[in-house]
Amino acid sequence: MSGLAIAILAAGKARRFGGGKLDAPLAGKPLGRWALDTARVLAPERLALVVGDPAPQFAREAGCDLLVNHRAAEGLGTSAVLAAGWAAESASDALLVLLADMPLVAPETLERLAGAALAGLPAAVAHSGRPGAPAAFPARLFPALQALTGDAGAAQVLRGAPDVLLIETSANELRDVDRPEDLSEIAALLG
Repeated sequence: MSGLAIAILAAGKARRFGGGKLDAPLAGKPLGRWALDTARVLAPERLALVVGDPAPQFAREAGCDLLVNHRAAEGLGTSAVLAAGWAAESASDALLVLLADMPLVAPETLERLAGAALAGLPAAVAHSGRPGAPAAFPARLFPALQALTGDAGAAQVLRGAPDVLLIETSANELRDVDRPEDLSEIAALLG
């Protein structure tokens, strides 16, 4: 999609998982690869992984921009700040942000989010009626994203925008991996 930048947030320490979560095997490939492969379906103009230091192994082989978040321990907001700065520097029209530990998000959901943002509307998947990840932002909201601090994620920017499009999807599509046992449950859904 012309004008679209996609940033996949992959800088967490995965403490509940015991570390190394995004390289853990899930149905034949590393967990983090699922979100990356889904994002590529949209053929974005720019694609990046926001990673911690060190980056997960799958990210080092990803073939896209790697944005190293040296402040990841301060919270998720620091990754959103980095992604928004990257999108602004490239004069992207919209930024789609998704999480690397959500392997079930459908390309169609990402297309709807990206399409809304490219048309000038912020959009997010609805989590119990509230905006959550994945989410997409038109360029006019990049400064607000860049002003985030600490653990205040991008949803804070969406809550302050009056024109957010909320997209409903299945609860399974929004499943993420927090613990090792989540992998087998999600593998069953993939299979």
